Amino acid sequence: MSAALGLYRLQQVDSQIDQIQARLKVIRESLENDIELQTATRELATADKNYNEAESALKRSEAEVEKQRIKIEQTEASLYGGRVHNPKELQDLQKDVASLKRYLETLEERELEAMLVAENSEKESHVAKVHLEHVHSNLNDQNRDLTQESELLRKNLERLNTERQAVIKDLAQQKMSVYDQLRQRRRGIAVTTISDAACAACGTTLTPSQQQNARSTSQLFHCPSCGRILYAN
Repeated sequence: MSAALGLYRLQQVDSQIDQIQARLKVIRESLENDIELQTATRELATADKNYNEAESALKRSEAEVEKQRIKIEQTEASLYGGRVHNPKELQDLQKDVASLKRYLETLEERELEAMLVAENSEKESHVAKVHLEHVHSNLNDQNRDLTQESELLRKNLERLNTERQAVIKDLAQQKMSVYDQLRQRRRGIAVTTISDAACAACGTTLTPSQQQNARSTSQLFHCPSCGRILYAN
C-alpha cells in the first residue's frame, strides 16, 4: 500500500471521527444548557416571587382592615357605652367614628385590589408551572433521543479509533508527522483527491505531469497551491 493511499484512508477515518466528535459536542451542550428549560425555570421563579409578594401584601392589607374595624368598634363602644356624657366629647367621638369608617372604606378598596393582584399572580404562577412541566416532558423525550444517538455515536467512534490504529501501523512516523501538521494548518483536511484534473480541496488545476506525480507510490505529492497531500485514485 502506498503512503498516499494509507494517509488517504487515515484522512477518511479522521474526518468521520471529527464529524462524530462535533455532533457529540452539540448533543452535550444541548443536554447541559437547554435555553428553553432555563427560560421556563426563570419564569416560574419570577412568577412564584410575584405571587409570594402579592400574598404578603394581601395579608398586610387584611390586617390593616381588621385593625381599623377594631378601632371603630372601640370608638363606637365609647360613644354608645354611656360612659361619656359631655356633648363636646360625644360630638368628637362621632366625628372619629365617621373618619375611621371613611378610612376603612379606603383600606377595603386596597384590600380588594391586593386580592385581585394575588389572584392574578397565583394564576400566572400556575401557568408558569404547567409550562415548565411541559418543557420538562418535551425535554425528557428529546434527551432520550439525544442520549440514544450519543450512545450510537460513541460506539461508532470506538470502532473508528480501532480502525485508525490499524491504519497508523502501516504508516511511517515521518509521514504521520507531515499529516498531523497539515491537519492542524488546513482545518482538519490533510489529504484530498484529484477531481476533474484539479485539487478537490482548493480547486487548483493540475498539469498532467503533476497528476502523474500524484499517482506515484514512492513519494508524496502536495498540491502546489494549498499544500495538501494529493491522492490519485
